Amino acid sequence: MTTPIVNDVLTPRRLLLGLLLAAPLALASEGYDLTFQGDASFAGAHGGQAVQAALVDADSGEVLETASGTVSAGDDPTFSFDFPGALSEGGRYEVHYWIDSNFGGGSEGSCDPMGTDHQWSVALDASGEAVTHVESHDPGAQSEVCATFE
Repeated sequence: MTTPIVNDVLTPRRLLLGLLLAAPLALASEGYDLTFQGDASFAGAHGGQAVQAALVDADSGEVLETASGTVSAGDDPTFSFDFPGALSEGGRYEVHYWIDSNFGGGSEGSCDPMGTDHQWSVALDASGEAVTHVESHDPGAQSEVCATFE
């Protein structure tokens, strides 16, 4: 038995169909998702307070994306920010975030000095896959990040 010879011609229609089917794969490979969360330890000190986060390229200092929300007094995680497709394999990143706590004064909606508003910087390395990072409340590990949000 012989196999018939098929003339496999790439028509414009087949080319377009192939490109359309391959497009989602190309888009998916552009970057990896980051989910940045605060655990239940933030609830007691900061429940109901505004929180802002920024994804920063650690090498250039460029702010790539920002997000904002409110710290939950009863949920775990108490806050969660998604940065879809934001991480490149081998990239070095930081998440800067602050909570508008206004302890002893300060201005609502403004990032005030660390003693007034709690603020942190967290280093992250992209490993070539989606990252979920969960932070715990640690007032002793604060660092100035207000300049990121100006």
